[in-house]
Amino acid sequence: MVALRTVRLPGQVWGLAAPDQSGPLFVTSYRGRDPLGTVLTALDVSGQVLWQREFEGHPGPPRVSSDTGNVWIAHRTPGHDVVCEIDASGTVVQKIAPIRERSERLCAFAVLGQQVITAWLRVERGRLVLAGRAPRIALHDHDGGIRWSTPTALGKISYPGVVEVGVDTGWEVRPMRPWSPRSIRAHRRTPLMVAGDRVAATFSDDSSGIAVTFFLDAGDGRLIAATPPGPTEHKAILGPGEFLIGSQGYGAFSTSHYDVDGTVVRRWPTHTMPLVDSKGRIRGPEFENVTPSRSHFIALESDGTVRKGPHLSGYYTSYPVLDRDGTAVFWRDGRLLAVSAELQSRELLASPDDRRNVMSRTVLLERGQIAFALGDELLLVSDTGLSTMDDGPWPCANGGLHSNPVLQAE
Repeated sequence: MVALRTVRLPGQVWGLAAPDQSGPLFVTSYRGRDPLGTVLTALDVSGQVLWQREFEGHPGPPRVSSDTGNVWIAHRTPGHDVVCEIDASGTVVQKIAPIRERSERLCAFAVLGQQVITAWLRVERGRLVLAGRAPRIALHDHDGGIRWSTPTALGKISYPGVVEVGVDTGWEVRPMRPWSPRSIRAHRRTPLMVAGDRVAATFSDDSSGIAVTFFLDAGDGRLIAATPPGPTEHKAILGPGEFLIGSQGYGAFSTSHYDVDGTVVRRWPTHTMPLVDSKGRIRGPEFENVTPSRSHFIALESDGTVRKGPHLSGYYTSYPVLDRDGTAVFWRDGRLLAVSAELQSRELLASPDDRRNVMSRTVLLERGQIAFALGDELLLVSDTGLSTMDDGPWPCANGGLHSNPVLQAE
């Protein structure tokens, strides 16, 4: 019989991470109802709050350094975007103010040892705009200096499933002609990933959601390749220099495997929240914008075929976590589900009346304890019978416990 403990956080949770399975657990949330205030909370694995620190700026996911176990967050100070390193006691160890142009705003970052890789967008009258000026990816040293900086450009984009209707089309629905985005954003799902000597950075057209992923050399920032524009959704690191890019919407429903050259080498006719284990096997819950649900828990086979497991009711899903026995765990439709390597499902916890649909990723702590957030509550579920977290490149969202989508080169 599982045991449940809940912890109320200061506001809606935006991310959680830990240096290892014994904790502490670092959680970022809103500062009450203030959308421009961040609270970083440290808790032990029993749910006891150790300390809290407040920062200005919209919260984002915390990142934990694999070198030090310290937590990193980005926040806004007057005139600057700052990345802070904070130790287990809550002390700010260092602040990095990356060199940037006045109109640029930090939209994503990841930690590479004592360096940070960043993504920047231009701001004009409060909007993130293209206006002929490119988004930028950069690698910074601990003093904020730029090791390399590479502009990217969406240019004119199009996708067959995007249509338009109006006077120009005689009021007929037609595929939309190629257009230049008026405003762009960092992609909402893992905008930056680093896998060995490759960086994958994704930006999307704000109005349509059509996105492009750019592949860069992590050593010098050289642009290697870019994906065709499309309705990009969930992504993952598959291995050194290799990525999974999912597409869903406008008639698309697929997952593509990109190699070190930015070339598609495999494609599956489904879209999922992918988990990648230590042997490179891929599985996860299908994710489709259709109700009632047609989704299943699936395995993506190496030959491009899809093996279907149990049907999944509902829609909203916490990104799953994978243990070393191949069991995936996630919250969906008021239930905490565990799906085995053989694609057999069991229910760990049920709360059928819970309709909260803002949820965090799922993580696995010591002694098989599961942690995830619904709204402003952290749920800690113990006595699950799970083993330790798998040590593959993507055992849960953002790559693992560290919530730092980086696979270091060996």
